[in-house]
Amino acid sequence: MNNGRHLRILIYQGIWDNAPVADPQECGCEIWYDRSRWEDADAIVFHLPQLGLSRFPPRKRSGQFWVAWSMECEAHYPMLARRSELRTVFDIWMTYQRDSDIWCPYLSSAMIGRLQEQPQKKTAARPAAAFISSPYDLSGRHSLLDALMREMPVDSYGKIACNQSRSIPRPDKLATIARYKFTFAFENAIGRDYVTEKFFDPLLVGSVPVYLGAPNVDAFAPGDRCFIDASHFDSPRRLARFLMELASDKKVYATYLNWKSVPLRASFRRLAGEADNAFPRLAQHLRRLRFGLDPKKETGHCSD
Repeated sequence: MNNGRHLRILIYQGIWDNAPVADPQECGCEIWYDRSRWEDADAIVFHLPQLGLSRFPPRKRSGQFWVAWSMECEAHYPMLARRSELRTVFDIWMTYQRDSDIWCPYLSSAMIGRLQEQPQKKTAARPAAAFISSPYDLSGRHSLLDALMREMPVDSYGKIACNQSRSIPRPDKLATIARYKFTFAFENAIGRDYVTEKFFDPLLVGSVPVYLGAPNVDAFAPGDRCFIDASHFDSPRRLARFLMELASDKKVYATYLNWKSVPLRASFRRLAGEADNAFPRLAQHLRRLRFGLDPKKETGHCSD
């Protein structure tokens, strides 16, 4: 048992690729990945989407905090909608949902510089690009993509409805997106606050996202008139016609990129700042709960 003020956090499941997810120096504490040390940890972080792949510890030690962590949509993992019911199991929730104890979204202040870069010339022969490979589809994105591809020219690089001869690795994806006027940014599920890199990637490089997903996505937009909400159209045909008309009108299309020439929304800057350093923020929160420490007054690191 930890009787001093050394904070010890056990990451019970590494995220999907099992890579380290937290920097001990940045967090100012010990970060463990060895499940056999569960009894000595001050807090255990459980990656909810992988709970089925591992057993819980034999028991929850007195004074220990259990943290529920997920960046996946509650539509896929309904447990996220049962927070009040599961408070007896998990003490702290760290998710993409803004009302979580620790907010853990898909944006950060590191995006701000690139969001302000001017877009490059659109050189792609077709107006729109799509990158959908996952079979997960609770948003209807597969059928929407299929319908749009019947109505307008689209370069589809993902495994779903692919019509390109090569796949695009992540390092080249942004450079590819930058050449297109539009990028289909379709989430795999629809949920409030569930706004992923699918929305932000096109914005970074000056392609207009055609977005399907979170009903409150505008709260995550860095500027005015910077994306097109697919839910505002009553059919794929109407959406496709709108996009084709917009693609052919240089003057009107340019209005969807004007936001890059003016200061970003102050609300977005605040949001991006709040999103930074999820695990260090978790560590601060745990210090306050475990030791009664005020993180604003704490100056030392808690490493052995």
